[in-house]
Amino acid sequence: MKRELPHFYIGHSYGGNQEWFSDLFMRLGGCAAETACDICIYLDLYQGTSLYPYDIGNLTKADYVHFGSRMKPFLHPRMSGIDKLSIFAEGFGDYLKSVGGSIRLSTVEGTEIYELAKQALIAQIDSGMPVAFLCLMHRDKRFHDYEWHWFLLNGYDAADDRLQVKAVTYSAYEWLDFEALWNTGYANRGGMVLPELI
Repeated sequence: MKRELPHFYIGHSYGGNQEWFSDLFMRLGGCAAETACDICIYLDLYQGTSLYPYDIGNLTKADYVHFGSRMKPFLHPRMSGIDKLSIFAEGFGDYLKSVGGSIRLSTVEGTEIYELAKQALIAQIDSGMPVAFLCLMHRDKRFHDYEWHWFLLNGYDAADDRLQVKAVTYSAYEWLDFEALWNTGYANRGGMVLPELI
């Protein structure tokens, strides 16, 4: 079974891109803010919320950059990065409260067993909601570009007991083996933040 959530384009870019930010620290470490911005736009477009402060019917790069600046105080880059799910959930949760968003954020820690993570991921996508994913260090070099990075998961493809997930970052997407992504080989892991409408 394959399930992909709709997404959005800004010009020819698939979603937003932290490299657009004018602030150097946001370009280098703004992946959490960028992920939160993309979730807000998705929810406004496809779930009827009102989280994006600009014209949702006319998404522009300039407005997206301004949106990143608004998100920065809630998910600002820091020396250690936003390296815990709780930091993301608290910061993004504060932004959602500031704009009156009725969204609950739950977490699945990277230390949970793969089967639990798999079930949570599938249930989240099946409910029409994307996943914010944090990957810290990873022993598998296939995931080098995703290390110490927040990004979206907005689709899955389950076939022959193998689960592929659609990872979205830097205005592009790639299908990744979810079990390999989840099992990083390190004790210190990231995990998933799951938004839910309430």
